Amino acid sequence: MLRADATSLIVKQITERLGQSPDFICEKMVIDEELNLYCIYLASIVTTNQIDEMLLKPIFEGNPIIEASTHHPVHWLTNRIPLIGRKELSGSIEGINELLEGHCLLIPSWGNTILSYDVSKGEYRTISEPTSEASVRGPREGFVEDISRNVALIRKRLKNEHLVFESMTIGSATKTKVYLTYLNNVASVQVIDEFRRRLHAIQTDSILESGYIEEWIQDKTFSPFPQLVSSERPDIIVAKLLEGQVAVITDGTPIVLLGPVTFFQMFSSAEDYYQRADIATLTRWLRMLAFLLSVFIPSLYIAVVSYHQELLPTSLLISLAAQREEVPFPVFIEAIIMTVTFEILREAGLRMPRIAGQSISIVGALVLGQAAVEAGLVSAAMVIVVSLTAISNFASPNYSFGITQRIIQFSFMLLAGVLGLFGIMSGVFFLLVHLVSIRSFGVKYMTPLAPVALSDLKDTMVRVPRFLMKRIPRAFYSKK
Repeated sequence: MLRADATSLIVKQITERLGQSPDFICEKMVIDEELNLYCIYLASIVTTNQIDEMLLKPIFEGNPIIEASTHHPVHWLTNRIPLIGRKELSGSIEGINELLEGHCLLIPSWGNTILSYDVSKGEYRTISEPTSEASVRGPREGFVEDISRNVALIRKRLKNEHLVFESMTIGSATKTKVYLTYLNNVASVQVIDEFRRRLHAIQTDSILESGYIEEWIQDKTFSPFPQLVSSERPDIIVAKLLEGQVAVITDGTPIVLLGPVTFFQMFSSAEDYYQRADIATLTRWLRMLAFLLSVFIPSLYIAVVSYHQELLPTSLLISLAAQREEVPFPVFIEAIIMTVTFEILREAGLRMPRIAGQSISIVGALVLGQAAVEAGLVSAAMVIVVSLTAISNFASPNYSFGITQRIIQFSFMLLAGVLGLFGIMSGVFFLLVHLVSIRSFGVKYMTPLAPVALSDLKDTMVRVPRFLMKRIPRAFYSKK
């Protein structure tokens, strides 16, 4: 039983830990000479009107002294406040954690429990269309920073009793709430267990965004290829859950992680499943072509112009020679200057105010490219190569994979500048070896091509019509 001295000790311990904060409120209310009630909360993260109307007002209605003395005091208090979400705590540590979550503590000087009520503020960003994932056709709703609302957006689309949300808290300082989400009748048990093990193994003081978790749980740290994908669209998350993937929802960010992933998933988009199969297949091939162009065009240009001029038609070779007659730099240095300049313009466009950012990046690229050609610093052909490379890079539906393409592009440019076509072929060989060595939560990255899984090719290089798919298009990493 928590007597008056024990109650005072708990209140003292909580006050010592949080009492220096200006929003810390601890009110002592006297019901009678022997019955006291402490009401403790952090005013900045709670709704004080709820405390007054839903907690304190019911307690002091009628004659609380007589009722508390004729009934069991704790039962009397809980019956007076029949709110859903009440928790019973037993110590100051639990009480402090609840206060930091936006709860209000009622600590009576009798009984054997501390009562916690959720009265946190509901001030969140309005649900709107995601800015990083434009929707050509499909839902316009996007996740927000509140994890409860994100769960509601998923449940709204997936009314299934097999949908599971496993709650855990990560970060010793931030105590960030994280949900491991999956369909237990679809997702592989081995994949779920591996996700759970890696999440529980995280030892850090802060989780401020899902990117923190991604870096902790990915298979290969020093690989440019993403082993998890992220999205802020509920329709994408629901579709991938139905395919057997597992999602990680982090409180405080609209970005949700998905895994396991494969290389070919980087070329698929949500719009592929909202359009006819032939249109979806064509756009997927265009994305694959754009990947090859963005990675290999600069390196091939460097290799051919520097080492293998005999591969070019005579008229084209003469034209390139005339353009490069007054350029003072080798082709490799010329390509590096132009590519780095464009990357700086792209980064500046992202960081500048949204109104001016896009204009400056486009106008800056045009003006600098034209001025560089007229000044004789670069050739016109190099401007065309870099521009085509940049445009192809933007065709990637996944932002992380777009960064991967740029990293590989610079690597191949270096190999081409040193070894020519032999360097490019060597780079392709090592790239393929690296790709087949990657695992994403036990799933091979090049599946279903390496190893070959013929039954899963219907949604890899092509997207077959729906009547040729299963009722639920489950992937190879599910239970089937």
